Amino acid sequence: MSKPNKKSPNIWVTQHPEGGWQTRREDADRASGRFPTQQDAINNARTMAKRDGVEVIVQGKDGKIRSKDSYGKDPNPPKDKEH
Repeated sequence: MSKPNKKSPNIWVTQHPEGGWQTRREDADRASGRFPTQQDAINNARTMAKRDGVEVIVQGKDGKIRSKDSYGKDPNPPKDKEH
């Protein structure tokens, strides 16, 4: 039996409450990974996002969204100057 072609939830990179950084899917109750640095968490999130075709949303220490990167098939991609 094949899986339905359902898009996975986006992945967030945020500070972990007990220190370090975490990756977490939008619908998850807990982190899917915990890392010592934000860059380690971003690298892990990108790997998962490329595999699943979803977006990575990175929050800074202040809780504000720092960046968003889409790895899915966007019918109207923005003219992103960030990368």
